[in-house]
Amino acid sequence: MQRSSDCLTLTSSPSSAMGEKLEKIHRWLAAAFGDEPIPPFEVNARTVSILEQLASSGEATCRRAELLAQDWNHKASEYQADGAHLQEVLLQSLGVSYASLPESCVDYLASLVDSAMVLATRDTSLSSLMPALNRLTNEFLEAEKSERKLDRELLALWKMLSATLVLRGQLQADVSKVCQAQAVERAKVEERILNMDFLEAKAKEICTRHEGQEAKLATRKMEDQLSHQALVQLSEEVTALKKEMIPLKKKLEPFLDLSASPSLACIKIEEAKRELAALDSRLETYVDFK
Repeated sequence: MQRSSDCLTLTSSPSSAMGEKLEKIHRWLAAAFGDEPIPPFEVNARTVSILEQLASSGEATCRRAELLAQDWNHKASEYQADGAHLQEVLLQSLGVSYASLPESCVDYLASLVDSAMVLATRDTSLSSLMPALNRLTNEFLEAEKSERKLDRELLALWKMLSATLVLRGQLQADVSKVCQAQAVERAKVEERILNMDFLEAKAKEICTRHEGQEAKLATRKMEDQLSHQALVQLSEEVTALKKEMIPLKKKLEPFLDLSASPSLACIKIEEAKRELAALDSRLETYVDFK
């Protein structure tokens, strides 16, 4: 569609229904753009449907706005008539006009009017103000009730937040302790690994040296009697023989101080000497062998 002067030229020959829709759209666009030219658009079923819906919605909105304006104008005229009537009643009853009222009275009336406007009442009579005040009081009480409820919920949330922060601090402390313990254990494990490596190396070295010593002993044809274990066993046997000699020496001590017959004493002495000689020879044998 293109605009040429004040009419629209169609790119195709539409039906009568399409023509009525386009006329409606044209009227709405002309009213919407005013003196400005209507932008060109393609005429098809989709664009016509969308523009028709917009035109219908716009016309309905305009009608509602006109009705609302008429209602406000009607109310304004009613208020003006009521004001004129009240001024006439005031003038006829009290002989006082609005212009002659004191400033304080005017302020009171202005405050009363402002209150009526805030309360959204029809007029300033008690029958209008009291229900509005009651309604506003109820709303205020409901708001206070809601505020107290929100305060309780906020207090509960603060308690939960405090408990959560305390728990968070404890968890952080526990995590720090666990990290420190892990660091200590890691150091111990590394030390143990190093010690294990050292011990393994030392064990390999000792095994190697042991094998070398065994090889040397094998080449020197060392007998088992000269081994350390055999020598230790001989030493233990010598110690046992020395312990056996101690009671025999104690038996000879009483005979050393006797003045009996020389023949018997000589016999005993000879026997003791033989036993001592035998023990000494055994001891010397073991000692020399060691």
